[in-house]
Amino acid sequence: MSDVASREYEVTGSEPAAIDVPSFASVSDYIALLKPRVMSLVIFTALVGIVRAPGDVHPVIAFTALLCIAIGAGASGALNMWWDADIDAVMTRTRGRPVPAGRVTPGEALAFGMTLSVGSVLVLGLLVNVLSAALLAFTIFFYAVIYTMWLKRSTPQNIVIGGAAGAFPPMVGWAAASGGIGLESVLLFLLIFFWTPPHFWALALYKTGDYARAGVPMLPVVAGEAETRRQILLYTLVLVPLGIAPFALGMAGLAYGVVSVVSGAAMLALALEVYRRREGVAAEKAAKRLFAFSILYLFLLFAVLLVEALPVPSGIGI
Repeated sequence: MSDVASREYEVTGSEPAAIDVPSFASVSDYIALLKPRVMSLVIFTALVGIVRAPGDVHPVIAFTALLCIAIGAGASGALNMWWDADIDAVMTRTRGRPVPAGRVTPGEALAFGMTLSVGSVLVLGLLVNVLSAALLAFTIFFYAVIYTMWLKRSTPQNIVIGGAAGAFPPMVGWAAASGGIGLESVLLFLLIFFWTPPHFWALALYKTGDYARAGVPMLPVVAGEAETRRQILLYTLVLVPLGIAPFALGMAGLAYGVVSVVSGAAMLALALEVYRRREGVAAEKAAKRLFAFSILYLFLLFAVLLVEALPVPSGIGI
């Protein structure tokens, strides 16, 4: 027992309370708290929302909005890691994260996440507009409180409802650029919302043991793998038409139409393969293929939407 602790024991006659000793975390540990992979997806989809919004937005305003949305997403990740440190510690996929690994204390993660949350919302509201700031604040609250603290540990529909948090960034970007919410931004929201369940449930199929050990009621743990495969197929059947909808409604060009149809067909084929293959190595490989391709699928759709919205340079020397 240290000298300070000994003196406290002599005075109070009881064991001293645990002290949250500051960590010696590196910059990379704090970057890891931001969940950079998730943040990159948020930045990309929010950028599409900004570029696709009607009217012109000053580049400085667009950059400010994108930076605030990125920081807000990182804040959500830090708050998620603070709250989930106990279950992250027993899952092979997450036990190396800064908090369960002991490189960052829970108090530091909480303070870091709260500071970034408040700062990103205030700056977005003061320098861009109130609507986008309100949407960003709601997104952070939804992910940190509704999903992380409530849904994740209480219902197998955690990913379905909680997926709304990851679907808001293009809507926030659209609001930042236009000051409103348009039909196209709603479609982008729905696209990510319905993409999330088959994407994460494919991962859960081959990480079921991890979630079971952590006590997280993911669908394969609660309802079984057969029901999970059925749900993946059902959500994909809704997702693919939603992916084509921007072209069908005249909001996107021919290039998007071709990419959405071809990639949607591939997504559906992989979901069917997951549904058919029920056991063994083949089933696990099918789930891994769907998980990997689902990332490419969403990237392709948003990449084409971005490219189509960019101004076409005028010819040189014509």
